[in-house]
Amino acid sequence: MPLVGLGTWKSASDEAGEAVAHALSECGYRHIDCAPIYGNEKEIGRSLRSVFGGNVVNREEVFITSKLWDTEHARDDVRQACEATLEDLQIEYLDLYLIHWGIAEPKGGHTYDANGNLIVERVPIRETWEAMEELMDAGLVKAIGVANFTAPLLLDLFSYAEIKPAVNQIEVHPYLQQQRLIDFCQRLGMVVTAYSPLARPGYEEMSERLVDEKLIRHVADAHAKTPAQVLLRWGIQRNTAVIPKSTHPERMKENIDIFDFALSESEMHEIGGLERGLRLVDPFQWGKIPYFD
Repeated sequence: MPLVGLGTWKSASDEAGEAVAHALSECGYRHIDCAPIYGNEKEIGRSLRSVFGGNVVNREEVFITSKLWDTEHARDDVRQACEATLEDLQIEYLDLYLIHWGIAEPKGGHTYDANGNLIVERVPIRETWEAMEELMDAGLVKAIGVANFTAPLLLDLFSYAEIKPAVNQIEVHPYLQQQRLIDFCQRLGMVVTAYSPLARPGYEEMSERLVDEKLIRHVADAHAKTPAQVLLRWGIQRNTAVIPKSTHPERMKENIDIFDFALSESEMHEIGGLERGLRLVDPFQWGKIPYFD
């Protein structure tokens, strides 16, 4: 799995496909991160067909990830959901398929009780995982993993998994570094992919953007790089993959151009001092579930 991928979360459906095509054909990306809940896999699929069909890039050169959404956790739904994603993306297999959250929801998406609590389904993760393993046996996916899994969820999963999860995709940036969880995942032999590695610049609830931190700008100036490049370099030097989202050609090119410099140990340590425990993605915000508590 390439260390830098193009994230597609929050990419508008009318922009996502064009962004993927440009990333693959013009910027050298070979890792695309998708999910059906993002609402843009059909548009991305049209671009993938065009890129692969035009012999610009071969399918085998590109690492494509997608995810199983919360409403599809039941054993009989997993394969159907995967096949729907393959049809939308217009590809024959996924390189990586992840359980998006350790939460099962009823069909139809977020449903709430009278008190605003998210209603969940009684589907064990074991049932879902065994169905994920069957996808590998069927050749629909090359590898399987999880996203947003905490250490207790991983301990449970590893107690019965016949095929161990290859990846845990979690929120990681200098404001939320999750070092203990990263160390634990790597000890289990898992790769960690960091989503929101720039702490989502412009996020409405942030009083300050991570890319505007004086320290980050100082380090960027010292290396003649941009703040975003420094943040992404920080991520890969912690042995995590990073999947910054962008639909702007110049930003996409910038985000992958991070392999010609390195941060010093002191710079890594100083950036580590920005830890705030600031989590931007939390099920408590939309369902009153203390998932990370």
